[in-house]
Amino acid sequence: MAYRTTDARIDRDQAQRQRILACALERVSSGGFAALTMQALAEDVGIATGSLYRHFRSKGDLAAEVFAAASQREVDALAATLRGAGRASERLRAGLEQFAARAWHSRRLAFALIAEPVDPEVDEQRLLYREAYAELFSDLLEEGAAAGDFDVEHIGLMAACLVGAIAEALVGPLSPPARAAREAGQPTLELEQVSASLATFCLRAVGAKEPKR
Repeated sequence: MAYRTTDARIDRDQAQRQRILACALERVSSGGFAALTMQALAEDVGIATGSLYRHFRSKGDLAAEVFAAASQREVDALAATLRGAGRASERLRAGLEQFAARAWHSRRLAFALIAEPVDPEVDEQRLLYREAYAELFSDLLEEGAAAGDFDVEHIGLMAACLVGAIAEALVGPLSPPARAAREAGQPTLELEQVSASLATFCLRAVGAKEPKR
């Protein structure tokens, strides 16, 4: 008689898989993808290292899923703001400020998602999520252009430029050297400075007058 996996076993496996992902995300949040080793993760979860491979084919696949889960949270948060009420320019500013603030309060994770050297599987996810962000901005730019709120051509290209501008504006202040400088008490850029400059640059780039705050 063929063995049939029971529902209870499936539930246990799924619960353990979710625990593995949660512990992996904690590791990346505190130390970046460099801190995500299979041996250390297995110790966190309380299982043998080999048991991890029952759920994930490789470290790269695991890291890619962690990246996707963390990135999807940011995409969802940005989408809620960009698709909210108000003028398109106001929503763009609010979305940029929110994105910067979320990155600022989870700096190691944000740097890992934006710029940390990673496995090829994670790089593939990084490209996919850059496209997801660009699609959100494309929708907003199209809406704003139709309403006369933005003066922009080549909307898809401009949306990609916004994604690049956000990454470049944040990667320096989020980087390990910047973090070390802050911890040493050296003067560094503050969130308000980065957020305001980023929003001003992006709004001007799409031909919007800065909304009153």
